[in-house]
Amino acid sequence: MVPTMGALHEGHISLVRIALEKADRCVVSIFVNPTQFAPTEDLDKYPRQLAGDLDRLAGAGAHLAFTPGVAEMYPTGFATKISVGGPSTGLESDFRPTFFDGVATVVAKLFLQASPDQAIFGEKDYQQLCVVRQLCRDLDLAVEIIGAPTVRDAHGLAMSSRNAYLDATQLKVARQLNAILHKSATALAAGAEENSVTDEAMRALLGAGFRTVDYVAARTSLTLGPWGQSHDGRLLAAAWLGNTRLIDNVEIPAA
Repeated sequence: MVPTMGALHEGHISLVRIALEKADRCVVSIFVNPTQFAPTEDLDKYPRQLAGDLDRLAGAGAHLAFTPGVAEMYPTGFATKISVGGPSTGLESDFRPTFFDGVATVVAKLFLQASPDQAIFGEKDYQQLCVVRQLCRDLDLAVEIIGAPTVRDAHGLAMSSRNAYLDATQLKVARQLNAILHKSATALAAGAEENSVTDEAMRALLGAGFRTVDYVAARTSLTLGPWGQSHDGRLLAAAWLGNTRLIDNVEIPAA
């Protein structure tokens, strides 16, 4: 299974290809999940292009598209939510406190509805990937969660449905995010002091033209706990470019 919110791009299609390599059948869900959007976020304007999405999935060889409506997923009287601790703490939750409850609840429902043996998630949404893994471990959901490498454009910008919001000038700024993160991760691997590196990365993002930076943070790869020069780390960031919020992450190289 490849769970998506539609507006499919090459990043999503890469997940479908991985699913087809690993399984006999691939189902792709398309559902813009309202419970993971705060009232101030972009639920109403989130890009929706179902006909084009279905054409792309057919071309990629997916076997089934599951496209439920809101009333089907959250019928009248729906009163349950799933809250995952651990890797959901901090980072995105500091700025989107309801986000991971919405993600965990809808992912659990999708898994129960489709009963996949495996599910593919992109590493661009790295904290989400860790939360889904925790969800399956804690609730004994018999789904193997597979993380897939982030697909990027020729300039290093992570593919995202929200990139459609950016104009040409903003795209030039956005493409500096990954470069700044790579430079910072290399400095961390070389032994630079963590807070100094992340503070400098935030300044560099603002200097590049980002409006504001929510966070740049080093974390352990498996639990997203404090990094502290551990052997396995990720550098994660979220920043605003105009009215568009971009996230990205890179691996901290082994020293």
